[in-house]
Amino acid sequence: MDNRKKYYRGSTDGKAPFPRDPLAGAKDYYDLIVIGAGLAGMTAANVLARAGFSVLLTEQHYNYGGMATWFKRPGGHIFDVSLHGFPVGMKKTCRKYWSKELADRVIPLDSVKFKNPQFDIETSFDEVDFTRHLVETFGLTRKNVDEFFAHVRGMNFYDDSGETTGELFEHHFPGRNDVHRLLMEPISYANGSSLADPAISYGIVFSNFMSKGVYTYVGGTDHMIGLMKKELKQSGVELRNRVQVEKILVDSGRAYGIEAHGHKIEAGAVISNANLKSTILNLVGPDKFDAEYVKEVEAIRLNNSSTQVYMGIRDGEEVPFETDLLFTSTRERFDSPALCDMHGESRTFSFYYPSGRPEASNKRYTIVSSMNAHYADWADLTDEQYETEKAKLNEDTLVALENLVPGTRAKIDHVEAATPRTFKFYTQHQLGSSFGTKFEGLGYSMDLSKQIEGLYHAGSVGIIMSGWLGAANYGVITANKVDSFLRDLAELKA
Repeated sequence: MDNRKKYYRGSTDGKAPFPRDPLAGAKDYYDLIVIGAGLAGMTAANVLARAGFSVLLTEQHYNYGGMATWFKRPGGHIFDVSLHGFPVGMKKTCRKYWSKELADRVIPLDSVKFKNPQFDIETSFDEVDFTRHLVETFGLTRKNVDEFFAHVRGMNFYDDSGETTGELFEHHFPGRNDVHRLLMEPISYANGSSLADPAISYGIVFSNFMSKGVYTYVGGTDHMIGLMKKELKQSGVELRNRVQVEKILVDSGRAYGIEAHGHKIEAGAVISNANLKSTILNLVGPDKFDAEYVKEVEAIRLNNSSTQVYMGIRDGEEVPFETDLLFTSTRERFDSPALCDMHGESRTFSFYYPSGRPEASNKRYTIVSSMNAHYADWADLTDEQYETEKAKLNEDTLVALENLVPGTRAKIDHVEAATPRTFKFYTQHQLGSSFGTKFEGLGYSMDLSKQIEGLYHAGSVGIIMSGWLGAANYGVITANKVDSFLRDLAELKA
């Protein structure tokens, strides 16, 4: 049998066969192949295709967008997996590297609230309003607050002092657990960082948000990714989904293509938007790298995962405006590691109102609850245990929501949970990581081409590379490197 046919006529590994050859008709050579269509991969592909290079963008899932995705359920429910929120910089990135139409739909949230035993506040989540709360609500001096903001504004990932986030907080606000909670909880949900992580992994993200607050995309993730796919096609990118890349082809220290579904497709360069460790240890293989480099990569820590509960409001019912984003906890004091507890007391509620999808034919409300989580807590559960724990997650979330917004539970007609196992299944991220690796992975990601010529990485590796804005911007950074490499390659061939 032709080697390709096993992938769509039948399966060799017990999984369901592919219904077709997802690479049928693909060319034998492209200037660039991008593995993974998260926002980093999509943005890199768009930038380089606009520059005149031939680009093949492959994605193992049927949807594009990576963690920036959505799903539909019977009854008209559309759930965004990760829409709220990102800094104002997303507007500039969309305008410059995508389109004005996309940029014009990036708007600020109306409200962000915190409710916990230590404080109950509403904020526009920018430096002016945070300063007001820190002075008026928390009783800090204006000088103290200004010094803190000046400190974090000066941070960049080239100058790591070795200070942890916990040390940063204790330096400026010693013993103020309530202040630490205000400053840390939202960033933990934004990039998975903790008090033990480098201060710069906190400071850069926090400063980005503090410039003008939290933003979202009007139209929902499905609308945004739809426009991005349209832009990619107009730029000349060849889009292929349901493509499971098995191997990055390397010879004599040079990446020259991919192997997938019985095809070997060559390229001038390869960008992996897969997990950094999966790229190095699985798609390429440790034998292609220096032994010391592999040892160091194996030691890189993965970031945490998450659980989510998706709640759909019955057609015809309304939810009075509460807020856009609600950080809530019943824990008496802030405990950074406890944010990942399997039966934790801290969760974030994202409220999605019909105005967020103005083009939708039905005016539905949805609410999504998120909690940081450890894959290990869910990995080894039996099927029965797994279903029991998901049911408990759903019930605990509904109880928490009803306490916060009474009367809402009776309006819900669809509830389902996603766990670290869910995220691992759909994204193929190791341990279901929502944010890739910890900060120490950044250097290995940025310097991948120094190990293997023509091989690059763009994706979530802590610090500014987490979240929608970080992912898209990292795609641009990597695209600029690849642009220079491909132009030098063209000159050599000439």
